[in-house]
Amino acid sequence: MTNRPPARTIDDLFAKDGPRRNVPKLARVLLPVAIGMAYSYRVPEGMTVEPGTIVRVPLGPREVVGAVWGLEEDAAGVAPARLKDILHVYDDVPPLREDLRALVDWVAGWTLATPGMVLRMVLRSEAALEPEPPVAGVRRVEAVAAPERLTPARKRVLAVLEDGFAWSKSGLAHAAGVSTSVVDGLIAHGALEVVEMRRSPAPPAPDPDFARIPLTGSQQAAADTLVEAVGKGFATFLIDGVTGSGKTEVYFEAVAEAIRQGRQALVLIPEIALTSAFLERFERRFAVRPAEWHSQITPKQRAAVWRGVGNGDVRVVVGARSALFLPFCELGLVVVDEEHDTAYKQDDRVPYNARDMAVVRGHLSRFPVVLASATPSVESRVNADAGRYRLIELPERATGAPMPEISIVDLRQDGPDRGQWIAPVLRRAIADTFAGGGQSLLFLNRRGYAPLTLCRTCGHRFQCPNCSAWLVEHRFRGQLACHHCGHCEPTPDHCPACGDTQSLVACGPGVERIAEEASDLFPEARVLVLSSDMQGGTERMKREMKVIEEGGADIVVGTQLVAKGHNFPLMRLVGVIDADLGLANGDPRAAERTFQLLAQVTGRAGRIGGGGRGFLQTHAPEHPVIRALASGDSRAFYDAEIAARRVAGLPPFGRLAALVVSGPDKAAAEAQARALARCVPADPSLTVLGPAEAAMAVVRGRHRFRLLAMAPRGVDLQKLLRAWLVAAPKPRGGVRVQVDVDPQSFF
Repeated sequence: MTNRPPARTIDDLFAKDGPRRNVPKLARVLLPVAIGMAYSYRVPEGMTVEPGTIVRVPLGPREVVGAVWGLEEDAAGVAPARLKDILHVYDDVPPLREDLRALVDWVAGWTLATPGMVLRMVLRSEAALEPEPPVAGVRRVEAVAAPERLTPARKRVLAVLEDGFAWSKSGLAHAAGVSTSVVDGLIAHGALEVVEMRRSPAPPAPDPDFARIPLTGSQQAAADTLVEAVGKGFATFLIDGVTGSGKTEVYFEAVAEAIRQGRQALVLIPEIALTSAFLERFERRFAVRPAEWHSQITPKQRAAVWRGVGNGDVRVVVGARSALFLPFCELGLVVVDEEHDTAYKQDDRVPYNARDMAVVRGHLSRFPVVLASATPSVESRVNADAGRYRLIELPERATGAPMPEISIVDLRQDGPDRGQWIAPVLRRAIADTFAGGGQSLLFLNRRGYAPLTLCRTCGHRFQCPNCSAWLVEHRFRGQLACHHCGHCEPTPDHCPACGDTQSLVACGPGVERIAEEASDLFPEARVLVLSSDMQGGTERMKREMKVIEEGGADIVVGTQLVAKGHNFPLMRLVGVIDADLGLANGDPRAAERTFQLLAQVTGRAGRIGGGGRGFLQTHAPEHPVIRALASGDSRAFYDAEIAARRVAGLPPFGRLAALVVSGPDKAAAEAQARALARCVPADPSLTVLGPAEAAMAVVRGRHRFRLLAMAPRGVDLQKLLRAWLVAAPKPRGGVRVQVDVDPQSFF
């Protein structure tokens, strides 16, 4: 038997030994559905495909878009009569590259999702597969003389067209300051002709040398390290820089070098709310804005970006986690900003972490990956300490301003009066800041007015009908809302259980309540609430961010939204209303996340002129997280947290996987969870906890039970999980089993 290189196209496959009769040309096509394998299809005569070609095929009674995943001479076990033809090849888009197909398979293998569901994240824009229809334009016909009756309006139209370029009719009329009837008259005369124009011209390329920003010595050394790595293969860098150290300016130099080398770059950011300010910074540096990719762009924009990264027209993309699966043709750099942020973890369908998958994509495609954060994840710190990542430290702010002075407010001794939430010492600090013309930020990671509404007469609590969660009062819009399923109802004027109209009380504070208290304490101050669920969406958020940057607010009250990457020049004071909020739960990452969040939010103070102060209101001033924040010794915190993880065998020193069983019927879901527990593989390296009812026992009407699998770092946990799922009974009756490898949420 002769060894032959793998076929690249169907024609290659059958050209090796000459024509072969009665052997159908076949392709394995992966479909973006929850099926664990590619299906075999015939390739009709005259059609050419190769691995990665995007095609349309029949699937039962419908037609679906898929990608050729391989070529074969025969479909083992499938009768030829059952094979169906590929219906259409999308010739206007290039095939999916080999490295992107490898990423799809790798993500599927790691997460235990079906490859088709991962491919679905790649084929996010079916509209991008068809060629963009041209639009009608007009241009000057040089061979035809201008009309004898040349009015001033006609002269202006012809003057606009002197450059020889084609214009749309409406655009030409607007540029010349005439009506479209003037253009129509010139077309009728023959002086203008109608031509087809490309609907969306290629976006201008970023200029890597447009406005280079002067860097400090440490920034320049960091930038030089990154620039040197671009184009030299795979490497992962961790930029660990304090808030305000200029991490963005540093990795912008790596982006610039990628552009100079003719490569594409991708910058991932965790929040859509950060996009506007980031785009402006990018434009100031590179003269043009990058392409955007997130849930708020229109389908037309989505199609243009998808098509543009595939054909090379789009050189830089800034986007959310899903941008990682765009079909770049020349990707040479990925940056993950705020790499510690939990928004990079997708929890449904395909539960992947974009930070980790970015490193995988860099490894598969042989380009550098840059992770940046003022508070890196413990996993990234351990990888840097072990030499797997190259550590770049920026210990000082780029402006030279000192880090804010952090003070602890012990609520056990110096707390506010009953019914209030701002302690006297914080109140005085806000007054001093306001008098000095500075801004204050009051931080509470709790949306709405109050997390619970209670009847003092009968004890009735307002609960979501679909979830095991209290309804949160949103007083600004007069509603009680569930933050898990979106259920809303009008704020009641009486208790539905006992009918009392005077007994309803709001329990606990949200940002709206803190804003109300701040307005009462400082009636002359301009108070602004920043929260992701305020009406107006991202456009309102952009406007309000701009207002704060320009000094249009004196006191800002916000959730974790304000802790991520914003630069408020006048912010002098940050007060954390409840520093203990994230510590009191069973999440093994609670200490890490609380430290990251509070370090980020207090880092908003004094970024430009210095003089920043932070106040942590707490009932546990002796907690290691609070002590580390007050001392500014992040290294001590990470050392202690890493040591604790090592002893407990928790990530990154151990492996975890959550199995979440859910269903509309509690008994059926619990029975499935217990059946899973009885089928645990008999492997001494595997420990399984549960099943137990989830902390959020009901979400969107589905009852939830959790099992947690634990194994040492070197164990192939995915192999054990696959064997476990094969041995377990198949879920029925609407019951689902979701596997989450490396879970970030334990609720």
